[in-house]
Amino acid sequence: MRRALIVEAARGVILREGLGGTRLRDIAGEAGVSVGTVTYHFESVAEILNEVVVLETARFYSSIIEAVDAEPDPVAGVRMLVEPLFAATDASDEHWRLWSDYWTAVARKPAVAAEYVERIRVWEACLTRTLRRGAESGAFPALGSAAGAAGPDGAGAAGPDGADRASEVALKLAAYSDGVATQLAQKAPGLTSELASTWMWTFLGHETGASFA
Repeated sequence: MRRALIVEAARGVILREGLGGTRLRDIAGEAGVSVGTVTYHFESVAEILNEVVVLETARFYSSIIEAVDAEPDPVAGVRMLVEPLFAATDASDEHWRLWSDYWTAVARKPAVAAEYVERIRVWEACLTRTLRRGAESGAFPALGSAAGAAGPDGAGAAGPDGADRASEVALKLAAYSDGVATQLAQKAPGLTSELASTWMWTFLGHETGASFA
């Protein structure tokens, strides 16, 4: 219970102050507990940030992923995954601000993310599954049979060209959306949420051979 309270408090502080301005005492004050209570559960702000991102991932994506996995149309499923990313809502804005701080922390200390990879990359994993389904059904002709078959752990088998195209495209889109979201957060001139979404659809159309217009 205390651990969850601390993580929730940390989310609010990080959003308000940024990761660089967040200290253990700030999180303790927000949670209404002592610094000793915080350090009993967590060794550092970086460790707390991991849990904040896991919480954020669950909140932002869980219901979407459940719906996508149940959606028989892979094109519709991909749309369901991508549309919320640049929805110009408070939720999407907070989501990307947290992720921006997280990736900055990971770049400085890669070990921060190591044990959390599977828990935080669920969107990318779901996109990979959806792309594979579309490749198998013919909805994504540019992926072809090289999309590979999924193993029992959701990982893809290599296709005839030695590459799992579905996971490759999913990773590309994750990297692309992360970069575009960073530019949005920095108020890049001329960049809007609508334009960001258009770029995603153009990219996906090129990579999959399907129409997302």
